[in-house]
Amino acid sequence: MEPFLMKALQLIVALAFLVIIHEFGHYIIARMFGIKVEKFYLFFNPWFSLFKWKPKKGKPKYDKNGNERATWRDTEYGIGWLPLGGYVKIAGMIDESMDKEQMKQPAQPWEFRSKPAYQRLLVMIGGVLFNFILAILIYAGIAFWWGNKFIPLDQATEGMDFSPVAIEAGFRNGDIPLTADGKKIDASKEDFLYTTASAKTVEVLRNRRDTVKINLPSDFLVRLGKDGFMTYRQPVVVDKVQGMSPASEAGIKENDRIVKIDTLSTRAYSELTSALQKYAGKKTTVTVERDGKAITMPITPNEGGKLGFQLKRITDVYPTVTVNYGFFRSFPKGVENGTKMLTNYVSSMKHVFTKEGATSIGGFGAIGDMFPERWNWLSFWEITAFLSVALAFMNILPIPALDGGHVLFLLYEIITRRKPAEKVLEYAQVAGMFFLLALLLYANGADIVRALF
Repeated sequence: MEPFLMKALQLIVALAFLVIIHEFGHYIIARMFGIKVEKFYLFFNPWFSLFKWKPKKGKPKYDKNGNERATWRDTEYGIGWLPLGGYVKIAGMIDESMDKEQMKQPAQPWEFRSKPAYQRLLVMIGGVLFNFILAILIYAGIAFWWGNKFIPLDQATEGMDFSPVAIEAGFRNGDIPLTADGKKIDASKEDFLYTTASAKTVEVLRNRRDTVKINLPSDFLVRLGKDGFMTYRQPVVVDKVQGMSPASEAGIKENDRIVKIDTLSTRAYSELTSALQKYAGKKTTVTVERDGKAITMPITPNEGGKLGFQLKRITDVYPTVTVNYGFFRSFPKGVENGTKMLTNYVSSMKHVFTKEGATSIGGFGAIGDMFPERWNWLSFWEITAFLSVALAFMNILPIPALDGGHVLFLLYEIITRRKPAEKVLEYAQVAGMFFLLALLLYANGADIVRALF
């Protein structure tokens, strides 16, 4: 499958899952309080739906006051065609459906507007709460199933490869990060890249002997963008050699480490690829380390600049540490990782309001780029957990049309003991929808501009 299609598939699956969980949070709490939910939709369905199902009406049930109770059978369940989110239509609530006719009718006991403010508040935070709980459960599942496997930085003898922005800030390929703001950098922490990038000062070991202090610019974190910060440098250690390839003809063997192409050093795979492109289709020499000895042999890379061998995984080259979590230990780890991710995400939001941050805002294209080109379950769940945290935080922002906007008005009602006028709620809902539409167009337009230019 094409990389673009694979990324798109992962994006759609992840967002569909997150939207269902978010809307189920609203739905289940509304049902707990006896509120009728008229629709439950994955994706939006203006004009038509891809699928919809309305259960048959069962035997009516009544509460202790003789009023007919709302049930799950009152809800139409469906899938829309516009994959921009999803919604639940809650009876007696001013929302994106803008059902003004219903609001003109006398309030019914099973409607949202008839319930106490605290119940309505819980309904509105239900989606955010379920997204955050989901992130915790995913992180717990990752800890239980995969554990935490990492390479200690002091064992990565070739150091790190850095993005262009990081190099501009003063890092050099091969540097080994030591401290961030005076604290030792610990690769066992899942957020060590974030804490390093958000520091003011980072100390690195350069050339395996010199300690260098790098002062990071205040907007460094947001400038990194999708290019990222740093990755472990991959030593060029051969795993398997393909038959009838330049590597096999030259005599390269399994476990050889390629250290030079002609006179060009190839201590890391990133250096090897550029060196091979220079000598594509040309006779040259390759130097390998084998059993502690350097061996030089003639070789001719193919026209594509390839030698024909598989690279040994970095976790098979460097010593790794694996921390395993049992079933019960995985849940505290999930809470720790979920809370830490939320804290880091909230902290990073301050950069959005800078000039550099505004230009880095992205839409579905930027989100899709987070996923790998091949399906990897660990990466999928890690990114999905992050998106669940991000969705929870973004929805609780006090913007009309978002959950946080409804929460803001409900808090006003609880404090003042006065309901806002329905016209105010309607105007706020419309204004919020226009704002979100403008933001959606800007973010996805920025993706298109970046892709083209």
